[in-house]
Amino acid sequence: MRLRILAALMFAGCSIGPDYTRPAVAVPDHLKEAPEGWKVAQPSDTNDRGAWWEIFGDPELNALEEKVATSNQTVAGFEAAYRQARALIAGARASYFPTFSVSASGGRSRGGTPGTVRSMPADGFNLLVDASWELDLWGRVRHQVNGAKASAQGAAADLANAKLSAQGTLAQSYFQLRALDATQKLLDDTVAAYQKALELTQNRYDQGVVARGDVLQAQTQLLSAQAAALDNEIARAQFEHAIAVLVGVPASAFSIPRRPLTATPPEIPIWIPSELLERRPDIAAAERRAAAANEQIGVAMSAFFPSLSLSAMAGFQSAALGSLLTAPALVWSLGPQLAQLLFNGGLRIAQTEAARAAYDQSAADYRQAVLTAFQDVEDNLVSLRVLEKELELQEQAVRAASRSLEIVTNEYKAGTATYLDVISAQTIAFSAENRLIDITRRRMVSAVGLIKALGGGWNVKQLDTAAK
Repeated sequence: MRLRILAALMFAGCSIGPDYTRPAVAVPDHLKEAPEGWKVAQPSDTNDRGAWWEIFGDPELNALEEKVATSNQTVAGFEAAYRQARALIAGARASYFPTFSVSASGGRSRGGTPGTVRSMPADGFNLLVDASWELDLWGRVRHQVNGAKASAQGAAADLANAKLSAQGTLAQSYFQLRALDATQKLLDDTVAAYQKALELTQNRYDQGVVARGDVLQAQTQLLSAQAAALDNEIARAQFEHAIAVLVGVPASAFSIPRRPLTATPPEIPIWIPSELLERRPDIAAAERRAAAANEQIGVAMSAFFPSLSLSAMAGFQSAALGSLLTAPALVWSLGPQLAQLLFNGGLRIAQTEAARAAYDQSAADYRQAVLTAFQDVEDNLVSLRVLEKELELQEQAVRAASRSLEIVTNEYKAGTATYLDVISAQTIAFSAENRLIDITRRRMVSAVGLIKALGGGWNVKQLDTAAK
């Protein structure tokens, strides 16, 4: 009968604490800024989306991105944090099992007090095995294990988010660098054009056709363009150094060959809003932290209930080492212990309230992560939609400015226009082409930003099942 009661206590314990449900959050029915005609993602779009950067079709970018997961030190730190979280699951599960210890001792002692006849020295030898097991009656250990699992899943999502962030930053920095290469080419071409303009003006001045002021203006414009070309090198070098850090290489030992930006944003499938909650690793991490915080409420509440533990001891005690391992020296004990804390100055109440507040904070962080995610998506969608229209207009502006410069230059050669007219036309043409490069750069950066905002190729199903 006693064994049946003990088994019932062991395996029919209660779980104290609230059941976890994902914090409620409002999800819109559609994405407001999605351009008309954009493709809605289909289930097949999730296949082989891990290397999302391959959608841009740039082998050099692909090679750089592959290094992020293995060489980026920020990612390495999150990977170590994930391994630590996995180890903590095993640590929490250890409380399900009894503990065993072995001790052996031996010594000689002599009793008595000052002024009395002392007893003869006595030997004592012990060889004992102790076992103890606290039964999880109220689910304290279960809550700890579940909380550790949720924390490990959150750490896995944090790792995925760190990779996505580093890979996205790398892609954006790469396209920024390529845009600077395009700017450098424009500046180099502009310097060459201004050099020819100066030669033309110098020849006309030597012929007495124009004033000395035209030559000085041409020289000033040429020198300014040369200075701008040098200044562009600073920004390019800084982006190159930033990419080196992202791929885990010293900046002094890293370089990227020059190549102007020619890429255009690829077609990016748009996920429906509700699926965004499953595709953003930062959202998944925030949700898992809320789940872990909920389990801590159960841990705190279990402290209000008594604990039941079983302890056992067996071994040998003898005054003589030679008779230690004999039947007369055998000793043992076995029994349960029920303990209940009666008063601790309100500590348990405070700990429970603190656990509830921590959960509320985690739930608020989760909702904020969702709101921020939708903001990221909408920001990049509107950027791509507007920049596409802006690009069409700017291409027309470049063609018009180029034609205007050609006409004004011919008029200047014919003597029907001033050199100030040429300078104005050159400035307008340069600004138009420079703005076209900037729009192209911003489109590529926004395309990468949209892929990041949509979670890249990640999905919540990728959370390690071993941490569940």
